[in-house]
Amino acid sequence: MDKSVDEGAGEGTGEDVDERVDGARPTTRLRLGVAYDGADFSGWALQPGLRTVAAEVIRGLELLFGELRDFTVAGRTDAGVHATGQVVHVDVPTAKWEDLRERLLWRLRGILPPDVRVTAAEAVDPSFNARFAAHWRRYRYRVADATYGVNPLRRLDTLAHPRPLDVERMHAACQRLLGEHDFVGFCKQREGATTIRELQQYDWTRDEDGVAVATVRADAFCHSMVRSLVGAALAVGDGRRDEDWLASILQLGERANDVHVVGPHGLTLLEVDYSEDSEDWKTRIDLTRRVRTLGN
Repeated sequence: MDKSVDEGAGEGTGEDVDERVDGARPTTRLRLGVAYDGADFSGWALQPGLRTVAAEVIRGLELLFGELRDFTVAGRTDAGVHATGQVVHVDVPTAKWEDLRERLLWRLRGILPPDVRVTAAEAVDPSFNARFAAHWRRYRYRVADATYGVNPLRRLDTLAHPRPLDVERMHAACQRLLGEHDFVGFCKQREGATTIRELQQYDWTRDEDGVAVATVRADAFCHSMVRSLVGAALAVGDGRRDEDWLASILQLGERANDVHVVGPHGLTLLEVDYSEDSEDWKTRIDLTRRVRTLGN
């Protein structure tokens, strides 16, 4: 079962796959879209005695399908983190899927609690893997630096920052992090896991309400990477650090003790991208499972 939490996937091992074996009945693989308000969850992953997103989704599906097989998420999220574009694959009995396919979302709407929703469900080729077939994951982080703090209606998905931020300076500094690097300076290391990632986008803008918004996209993320990237950028944006300091973290070769990991509630998983071509999935799965070194 899924026993650990992180902000993404692609570690080069398959040990985190959730699996529930229901015998030899014919099954159909489903791709599910999932959205949730993470405020009252202890993260995505199953944890004994704690309320988690995975536990609620599994409970709802099992009420309709019975035991599930191979329940796998695109990227496990920490306690307090939200999602609008989470993706899961799961194998369900074919006969029950054929009976429920037109009513599944409606039935789950009545079963699941109001802070989690299955937003889409489709049958896919059995080779689809929500975790390892993904090309990239995109997150958003919201930060309010207004004197009065956070709009009360957005308090559950926006961080209040006590100092004014220079968003243009933050954006410029973050462009120096793009590309494939060892992001160990921004990650909580896990034994046997690589911290090499390809950071494809890291933009800072202000929305129509003046909130500073980070958009971060990578092929995968290691534990706490997004929140560390945001914490480091905030130090640049409010003048505590210069732009060179942010880039210098890539050269450390170890976790940077002076990088603050910001709170989880400002973070939302927006989208996970996959090829439309099922022939590409196996290639992508093999590529993602490899233990990466720089240059391979």
